[in-house]
Amino acid sequence: MLTYILRRIIWLIPVMLAVSIITFSMMHMIPGGPWDAIAGKALPPQTRAAIAKKFGLDKPLTQQYIDYVAGVMHFDFGPSFRGTRTVAQIISEGFPITAMLGLFALVIAVVVGVPLGLICALRHNTLIDNVVVFIVTIVYSVPNFVIGIFGILLFSVALKALPIAFSRDNLLTWIMPAGILSLISLSAIVRLTRAATLEIMGQDYVRTAKAKGLSAISVNASHVLRNALIPVVTLLGPLTAALVTGSFIIESMFSVPGIGRTFVNSVLQRDYSLFMGVTLFFALLIMFFNLAVDLTYSFLDPRITRS
Repeated sequence: MLTYILRRIIWLIPVMLAVSIITFSMMHMIPGGPWDAIAGKALPPQTRAAIAKKFGLDKPLTQQYIDYVAGVMHFDFGPSFRGTRTVAQIISEGFPITAMLGLFALVIAVVVGVPLGLICALRHNTLIDNVVVFIVTIVYSVPNFVIGIFGILLFSVALKALPIAFSRDNLLTWIMPAGILSLISLSAIVRLTRAATLEIMGQDYVRTAKAKGLSAISVNASHVLRNALIPVVTLLGPLTAALVTGSFIIESMFSVPGIGRTFVNSVLQRDYSLFMGVTLFFALLIMFFNLAVDLTYSFLDPRITRS
């Protein structure tokens, strides 16, 4: 087990290096620069040159990359090119809100999605199965922002039950953005749980367990559910990373001061250091959650650690 964990951790190093190279190259290939215009006004060439020299952007790209990696190795992501805060400060301020919102959405998706998928599989081809599959297929196909607009019109404008503007101190303001953010993940979990359960229920060892006289509850709990959760756990890794890293659309619609909106603004403003820092932070999170999924595998199926 320890060898398996160490091998997966070592693989994080070349992956992070590849992500940094690709991100750095693509960001600098985008036309324009951080200070082409500020407040809608173009800056004189002398001013742009002076600012670029201050932040080291007058150096060759290879030297800029080496300097950046050297700073990252000392946990220094550099200053943001817009404002007076550092990249680390911006991430530390915005990420907790995004993470809490994402985890709230993940809890909703798992708590509702897994039982609903199991019910659909156990009631295969019945009315409840057909209705749930029809609904989750539609929800999975409709973009988040469309559902968000209908949610605002229904719950905020018509029923006046939930506020639109987000506030970290008001629990009611968390419900609608987290609920809408969870819908696509919930739909995917329902479909995957249903499909995995149906496949497991058709296996020989499940039929053998039933033939031995075991109760339906015992068979479903000991044989079906445990094995059906393996593909669901696979999905939870990227789903958790996607939800925890935030959604720019949802954060914009409900004025959530999270890191998702910051990430997109860094691209639009050509804020190289902020974009690089957030991208590497997101990549590290995704790899962490994938590692957590692999470790969960080892408990559900110990044979995986020997492969």
